[in-house]
Amino acid sequence: MKPVKVGICGLGTVGGGTFNVLQRNAAEIARRAGRGIEVAQIAARHVNPTCDLGSTPVTDDVFAVVNNPEIDIIVELIGGSGVAKEVVLQAIANGKHVVTANKALIAVHGNEIFQAAVEKGVMVAFEASVAGGIPIIKALREGLAANQIDWVAGIINGTGNFILTEMREKGRTFEDVLAEAQALGYAEADPTFDVEGIDAAHKLTILASIAFGIPLQFDRAYTEGITRLTTADVNYAEAFGYRIKHLGIARRTEKGAELRVHPTLIPAHRLLANVNGVMNAVMVNGDAVGSTLYYGAGAGAEPTASAVVADIIDVVRTLTTDPNNRVPHLAFQADLLSDLPVLPVEQVETAYYLRLQAQDRPGVLAKVATILSERGINIESIIQKEVEEQDGLVPIILLTHRVLEQHMNDAIAALEALDDIAGPVMRIRVEQLN
Repeated sequence: MKPVKVGICGLGTVGGGTFNVLQRNAAEIARRAGRGIEVAQIAARHVNPTCDLGSTPVTDDVFAVVNNPEIDIIVELIGGSGVAKEVVLQAIANGKHVVTANKALIAVHGNEIFQAAVEKGVMVAFEASVAGGIPIIKALREGLAANQIDWVAGIINGTGNFILTEMREKGRTFEDVLAEAQALGYAEADPTFDVEGIDAAHKLTILASIAFGIPLQFDRAYTEGITRLTTADVNYAEAFGYRIKHLGIARRTEKGAELRVHPTLIPAHRLLANVNGVMNAVMVNGDAVGSTLYYGAGAGAEPTASAVVADIIDVVRTLTTDPNNRVPHLAFQADLLSDLPVLPVEQVETAYYLRLQAQDRPGVLAKVATILSERGINIESIIQKEVEEQDGLVPIILLTHRVLEQHMNDAIAALEALDDIAGPVMRIRVEQLN
């Protein structure tokens, strides 16, 4: 059979890795796909020095590639949701299949893109958009297709995980580790997307849609960063037998779906608590299979290229398949997506870690306990660090039982109104992930 011709749009880190993997493993890939795969044209502003392009045509006009009638599959590796969205929609309009690693594009515009693809009978594959080289989308969409997925919890941003690992293992401050992460290239000059959880929320939005069969709803995801965490919080969590991870959590409940990214205490013995450095991991709980864990490199040239090329192979394998019999983009048939609502975070129920700076005088702890009790919040454990008194203040650290977020918000507001409490109350959610 004639080789399938691919056009790569973007030759940065992932684009270069994709080209190199396609060239290096061409024979093995052809054996898996059933026919050869040829890079027919590349759109790039600059040539990637890691790539030996040989005679492969290169242009700086991305739409020259998109509109090239010889090309069957467009690989969008530009990033962002401006030009990238135009590229993808134009490729679909031209009847071309699309492979992308663009999590922001899929999370924000995926509903529109998938509808256009269904109408044209083409595929949009996006395995590399979540967790780099970990095949979590294929696992959810195909390997776990027999299950009702109850929850998904993941470390899906390597930068945040690197920072928290260094804070725990070496006692370093957030600011110190962030500066190193930027120097190492793990974090951008503007690290907001990583440390404030936006990048993870893009990925979680995609995972939740596939897990629960609901439309993509990035605007409903609750997002909280790690910038307020201190080494003291990390150490107190350890004293309670927990570790702090910046988790994305999607959970199915009777009332609706939870969709949230925030720092989370999880028991130190859980597998997910022991994923360190820049590595990613996603834990999935299904009603039939129980809990399963998927671990690996969440970024980087060739780990991400591994997922991109796997998507290309999948597209090639199904080029002759009736579009109605292909695996649906979001795992469920497009006209059968559920209207399960995404809950506001105030309706989420979790346990909590609280850290308060209190005046060192009698009766303060009783006032704290009364405020919590009046709102139905039970204390599981407590630590009061008199030896750490500073400026007349001592830290009080609490673990609570599970309670609605709204009740905890009310309690924190009341605590912060006390004259005995200085500054804001630090709150971190706790998950057992059984």
